[in-house]
Amino acid sequence: MTGTTDTTWLIRGGRVIDPASGIDRIADVRLEDGLVAAVGVDLPADGARTHDATGCLVLPGLVDLHVHLREPGFEAKETIATGTAAAAAGRVLGIQQTVVNPPALDSTEALADLAGRVAREGTVRVLPIGAITVGRRGERAVDFAALAAAGAVGFSDDGDTTADSGIMRAALEATKTTGRPVMVHCEDRGLVGGAMHEGEVSRELGVAGIAAEAEEIVIARDLMLARLTGGWLHVCHVSTARGIDLIREAKAEGVRVTAEVMPHHLTMADGWVAGRRHLLNVDEPDGDSPGRIPDPQAKVNPPLRTEADARALLAALVDGTFDVIATDHAPHSVQDKDVEIGSAAFGMSGSELALPTVLALVRAGHLTVADLVTRLSLVPARLLGYLSEGGSLAPGRPADLTVVDPERRWIVGPGTLRTKSPNTPLMGMEMRGRAMLTLVGGKERHREIK
Repeated sequence: MTGTTDTTWLIRGGRVIDPASGIDRIADVRLEDGLVAAVGVDLPADGARTHDATGCLVLPGLVDLHVHLREPGFEAKETIATGTAAAAAGRVLGIQQTVVNPPALDSTEALADLAGRVAREGTVRVLPIGAITVGRRGERAVDFAALAAAGAVGFSDDGDTTADSGIMRAALEATKTTGRPVMVHCEDRGLVGGAMHEGEVSRELGVAGIAAEAEEIVIARDLMLARLTGGWLHVCHVSTARGIDLIREAKAEGVRVTAEVMPHHLTMADGWVAGRRHLLNVDEPDGDSPGRIPDPQAKVNPPLRTEADARALLAALVDGTFDVIATDHAPHSVQDKDVEIGSAAFGMSGSELALPTVLALVRAGHLTVADLVTRLSLVPARLLGYLSEGGSLAPGRPADLTVVDPERRWIVGPGTLRTKSPNTPLMGMEMRGRAMLTLVGGKERHREIK
């Protein structure tokens, strides 16, 4: 990874929040040789590089379970260099995972190629999620054991549902020996073909819709297979109230299932496609329509659902049904998004926008900052299993740390985003909360100019 080699730091006077250690107080953090050396008051500098964190939050490196970096294959949309720079500047601040295709991460050779690219160009940790099926074609299972041994931290054909229940059963069985989850994109292909949620807004706009049942049917099937096998199912980007209810019920029955929710599904609804840019569940100002209606920047898969769904998802995050918050960072070029909505690509950029979005939920009183760290750092790190040392600032842990100014105001735009493809319906809106300094292994990866 590129960057400075100076790894001795003193982060002075910030509010240090580390739920794993029970810390929430004004303190200093000293980092040495890529590890946390001490947390305390009035720690000596002793030649360390000093950063004044007064008025800021000092957090463990945040972990995103769901990022698309596009390289190799789609470098026009995003590269490892630009995607990891965006990660360091925003939401993903310590450890990052990615599904990259094409080519599918279905072989040890593909994993080795990605590792080499990350070593040359990356600025944060990038851990690969292997494919479930060869070529992501849904026809033949990969060698799960070999990919896990080569570094895959999970398995997913994200973007496509593994329609063959026999292959999905085999994948879930394999989790009991690999210790890696099967991370599923739940979508019945026979019920899709639209560009947004099927409902009142889609009918108002005359845009073909995607029924909530398309997601819920496959969630139900995969939960049944997880119950049958005892395997570890991780449900990606849950977007409907019924979907998270199914997961809540399965957890109560003892099914081994974890689930993630995206900030855009917590704070946006299908009205955004109609230009009604109202952030839900937060006390933030609304924005005017960015222009085109229907807005292709609000086209994402699974789609933005109803306001009732967004409220139900937030309730499930607050009560602990959702294990983590992830981004589904999905960069696309202007040519992919600045077209008629039916032809536009699905996806939003998210790495730099999730942190201020979740901070808005904190300001609205739905979450505490400790909840933010738990869902964005501690629990995701624990889900990785063999990286359980992450998500904490306890002495001896990796020196993955970010200093966040929760009140820093900034305008979303190409000049303020590091991603190569700033495709987001938040364009032009003011956000509050910004990473001011990001350290990975004690090395500076991002610094915001005050």
